[in-house]
Amino acid sequence: MSEIKSRLHALRKVMEQNDIDAYIIPSSDQHLSEYVPECWKAREWISGFNGSAGTVVVTREEAGLWTDSRYFLQAAQQLEGTTIELRKMGLPETPSITDYLRTKQEVKRVGFADRSMSLLEARKYEEALSVAGKEVVSDLNLIAEVWSDAPEVPKNEFFEQPLKYAGESTKDKVARVREKLAAAGANTQIITMLDEVAWLFNIRGNDVAYNPVGIAYGLVTSDMLLLYTFKEKLPLEVKSHLGANGVVIRPYEEIYNDVAELPSDAIVLVDPARTNFALYQAIPETYFRVEQLSPITLLKAVKNEAEYQGYRSVMRRDGAALTRFFIWLEQSLAKGEHPTEYEVGVKLSAFRAADEQYVSDSFGTIAGYRGHGAIVHYSATPESSYELEPEGLFLLDSGGQYHDGTTDITRTVSLGKHPTSEQKEDYTRVLKGHIRLAMAVFPEGTCGVHLDLLAKQALWSVGKNYGHGTGHGIGHFLNVHEGPQNIRTDLNPTPIMVGMVTSNEPGFYLEGQYGIRIENLIRTVPHSETDFGKFFRFETLTLCYMDSKLVDVALLTDEELEWYNQYQTRVYDEVSPLLNADEAVWLKEKTAPLSR
Repeated sequence: MSEIKSRLHALRKVMEQNDIDAYIIPSSDQHLSEYVPECWKAREWISGFNGSAGTVVVTREEAGLWTDSRYFLQAAQQLEGTTIELRKMGLPETPSITDYLRTKQEVKRVGFADRSMSLLEARKYEEALSVAGKEVVSDLNLIAEVWSDAPEVPKNEFFEQPLKYAGESTKDKVARVREKLAAAGANTQIITMLDEVAWLFNIRGNDVAYNPVGIAYGLVTSDMLLLYTFKEKLPLEVKSHLGANGVVIRPYEEIYNDVAELPSDAIVLVDPARTNFALYQAIPETYFRVEQLSPITLLKAVKNEAEYQGYRSVMRRDGAALTRFFIWLEQSLAKGEHPTEYEVGVKLSAFRAADEQYVSDSFGTIAGYRGHGAIVHYSATPESSYELEPEGLFLLDSGGQYHDGTTDITRTVSLGKHPTSEQKEDYTRVLKGHIRLAMAVFPEGTCGVHLDLLAKQALWSVGKNYGHGTGHGIGHFLNVHEGPQNIRTDLNPTPIMVGMVTSNEPGFYLEGQYGIRIENLIRTVPHSETDFGKFFRFETLTLCYMDSKLVDVALLTDEELEWYNQYQTRVYDEVSPLLNADEAVWLKEKTAPLSR
């Protein structure tokens, strides 16, 4: 805590030297990543909070962290003693960052680093603060001035994502991007996001924990495709792959100069949420711009047949690894052992790593026992871990990165034989929401916000709720969180489209007692076409048993019970061929059908 205070003091000194009264530090880096390499974790360095979402604002006299409900408990713990106040986003009493700064009479000049802020966010601050008479200075990387021992930018080698997994060559992808640009009236696109670079160029990397991406920018014009990265990152086989697809390789930092020197007939498509502010400002002022969603974002979200087959294969293998893990856990507790939450996460990674296609986990495993399960994005450490016992609820949210796909799954299990009636009711209401969403049939053009209530109605009906989103997009051997679609209460105009893969993860949390979440991945597929248009449905991809001890059958409708039994049977049918005889017998028992 004293170290955080010292860092805040050093930052305030350089703020004073630059005549800055308030400084904004987002969680993102210059590629606007959710998960960032160590060298750009400025928000974590200044605050000690290591959640994936949050913004710190430092003034001359105080500091605050704005984050959402997923991180309220974690942030409160990590900020204790730092003098940084937790600002709980979404609560009526919490002002937005702009409202907070507008009310500070002593704040005249507000600064941030333009490379680590999206155009959308930068505009929001500039417009809201300038109305209040505040000056915004966007080209100040003050953290770099005080973080003297920051790690170097990673330069790990890229590797090719083979066509058998990617399903489409870079040349063909670029042709489709150019078609989308032309349809939008543009001919040029700057690519900031690391996963969009990886997808378009059919390359992967390991510069960011859990995400198989590497540090690079991209630039698409009407007649050129450029990749901006470090020479150390390009082994001969990757250079050959890129060259065969017509890629021009440029030094990493030259992207800013090249954008400033684009030809006069360039019409640049800019996605305000996915282009960093510095790159936008580098575009000559007189050039035409088209602002809309990046076409790469949508093309990447709609998975092709090869990617779908990869998901199908990886779900069976991931389900087998999880089955072996849960067998190990049950046997360990039966023998009187008490593995910790941290040890459980390590053990699960080992089961996944036995797969020859495994590369890494897809995020830090959330292993929450009892009250820790109520911390939505809890991260166990050797120091914080509870020991598991043969009683109470255990929430396990985990995933793997495999060459042929990405997994993300949550299961809540009772470690005792007799969960309480309250635990069973809460679990079953979450399960009902999960099933109703999984069974949804909806017309073309439906957005996630229209489907969200299906997952929440069973909880809402008894005055209960959860604060996180119900679903997010999933990358294919890419980031475990990706857009543009989601399922949540926020209005997102992106419709749920055929081929998209999204999570289905309703939950419920009792602070200090337990957390419940059930998560599968679902793929949008055609359902029917009538006089009223096209209708879609979901295909559940994830294959792992659910804990029937926690199900109150009386709360399920006949339709929901039928879905549950069919899913459990499918898990056994598809996963058991990968298990040995004893493991298959264990899974058979866990997936036995329920009856009234």
